[in-house]
Formats: sequence, structure tokens, C-alpha cells
Amino acid sequence: MAYPQFGNNHNLYGTVNPGYVPTAEGTSAMFAPPAAESHGPSAPPASMFDNMPGYEGTLAGGGGGFLPPPMPAHPVPQPEPAPEQPHWNIPSITEETAQEALKLYASSKCCYSSAPAKDGVITNMEAFNTYRYRLETFTESRSTEWSHEPYTGQPVDAYAQPPPGPWDIPAKAVNFFLNDKQTIKVPYTSSVKSCHGCVGMGRKPCKDCAGAGNKVCWVCNGSGYRHGDDRCHHCSGRGRENCTRCHGQGAMQCDICRGKQQLLVYINLTVKWTNNSNDYVVEQLSGLNSDNLSQVSGKELFRDTQYLVYPVMGFPDPAVVQAAQRFISEHQGKFSQTSRILQQRQTIELIPVTRVTYLWKGKSHVYFVYGNEFKVNADNYPATCCCTLM
Repeated sequence: MAYPQFGNNHNLYGTVNPGYVPTAEGTSAMFAPPAAESHGPSAPPASMFDNMPGYEGTLAGGGGGFLPPPMPAHPVPQPEPAPEQPHWNIPSITEETAQEALKLYASSKCCYSSAPAKDGVITNMEAFNTYRYRLETFTESRSTEWSHEPYTGQPVDAYAQPPPGPWDIPAKAVNFFLNDKQTIKVPYTSSVKSCHGCVGMGRKPCKDCAGAGNKVCWVCNGSGYRHGDDRCHHCSGRGRENCTRCHGQGAMQCDICRGKQQLLVYINLTVKWTNNSNDYVVEQLSGLNSDNLSQVSGKELFRDTQYLVYPVMGFPDPAVVQAAQRFISEHQGKFSQTSRILQQRQTIELIPVTRVTYLWKGKSHVYFVYGNEFKVNADNYPATCCCTLM
């Protein structure tokens, strides 16, 4: 019976496969270990990239860093004070609303009795006006990196003319105050290079068999026999079996050039739009932890959107005015150095917080109702376990 020649006695590169030992029967018992793995360079060499005017600091893999924007060609518009808002207060919630909120809260807890929510008598309600100031600065930043892809006949335009500068390439945000990103191939930077991964061959030695095309038989562990003189039927007594990953070829298609042997090398420009936001919540004396307020919305009392905003004026709480001044100064100083500011927006929300005191079974208890959603915080709910163990 004729057996297939797994990997033959020569590999892809015309050399004798390691471990090949001819026998008198004409078959091959391969007992020697396979050759050491051979890999192409993992990263492209620096010589692979051309020196493009205006992009001298660009590296492979995003090494170019963020590029500072040029000075504006025209004077930037100056911020204008927003009109004063005369109405800063909202009405308190009713007792009925407060009681319904507690009932809903109790029903959402599997082991809370509804009795305190239904039978408790509200004895006092105190409203707290808690303000949240938010400043958003919408910025555009740009960075460059050398990239490559398999060459399949794409246009090659390097040195046809100088490439446009990184901030001269048009790109526009779809929506302001929403994070987004766009990648653009820089014109006049594309050239063709030999693939560094496979040295232009289109194929690389198989990692599983190190280019041998075969591996030690897992059944007989390379001996060619299973028990005594019982020849191994899995490898037909050869001691080695065909590599299933490369199908005995000893090599695989290069994963970098995908067998094309050449790469199109070019500069990629990444345009990133980021909404940078900071919040300040006025410290309120209700006893409710301020962290709870991040989960709810409030009534928007004030909104101002400009290229650059002006600090809030005429607000009754000086802490909000101070926070606005601090945030605006920090944002304009920080983001104008590494990016281009496209728009700023400042808002003030009034988040309703009501401290409710109620009487149940002769004892006084407290809970909080807050936010437009009437969310409840009742850490000391008096009947937190109504489950019965059988």
C-alpha cells in the first residue's frame, strides 16, 4: 500500500525537511526534532517609511502623537455674557407625590413591607434647591501614523506633489457635543514597499511545525510503533504526521500582505472629536449623599452655547459662579494647547430634593425624594424584612 508523502522531503524553500531519515523500505522515519521557528520581523523597519514634508515626526502604530492646531487665521469671536435668568426656583412636591414615591420604592424591594409607606403619616416636608453646573467643551484633535495594507493595485501618489498639512485636510463633525472619530488617508503619501513580514515571498513558515510540514505523531510519540513491533497506523510508522495547520506545506500565507508580497504604505490621519465635561453640584444640607444626584435629572434653568462661553453672572448661589469661572479658565487653558475648541456649552439644572419626615408605629423616620424621576433614598426604612423562613 502506498502512503502519502506528508510534507515530502523538501519544504517550501527547497531545503530538506529537518528530521527526514530515509529507510530501506523507502518510507521515512522522522525522529529528529523540527527546526527552530522562523518568523519575520513583527514591526516594519523605519527605512520602510518615506520622509514626507510636514509629517517628519510620524511613526508606525500611532507614534506621531497629537498635533497642536495652527494659530487661527482670523480673530476668534469673543464670548458674550448670557442674559440673566430671573426664575431660579421650582415648587415643592406635594405630600401625595412623596407618599406615592415611597410606596413605589417599597414595592421595588423584595423584602420590604409596604406598611410604612401606606400607613405612615407625613409630619414634615423640607425642600432643598440643589444646583448642578455643567461645562462642556467640544474639541477636535488630530494625530498621524504610518499604516500599510496589501497592495492590490491601489493608486500610488507619493511625491506627485507635497501632501497637505494635517490641519489642512477637511473633516467635519457630524454632531457637536458627541464623541466621534474619523480616519483619513493623507493624499500624496502612498508608496509600494516589499512586505517586511515575509521578505516579499508572500508566505511565512508555519508556526505549528516550524516550517517542516510535519510534526511528531501524537499517537506513538515519534517512535513509529505503538506496542512492541506493532506499527503505528496513525503515522504509518513514520513517527511524524502531516501538519494540519499548513496541510503539509511547511508555510502559510503571510498574514500581513495576504500573499501579495507587496504593501501599500501611507500616512493615516485620525481626527477625534471629544466632548470634555465637568460637573459641579452645590453642597446641600439635606443629609442626602450628593453621589445619588448623578443618577437623576433636574429642571434645566439655564443654557448658554457659544464658541467660547462667558462665566455665569447674576446667579443667586456664589458657589455656582465660582465653579463656572474655574471650569471655563481650566478648559480654555488645557484644551487649546493640544486641540481645537469648536464649541462650549454651559448649563445649570435645579435638582429637587425633598426631605420627608413621617411617623409610623409611634416612631419618626426620614426619607428623601429627589430628581425629576422622584427617586427615593430610604436607608433607614423601618420594615426591611417581611420574609418568613419555613
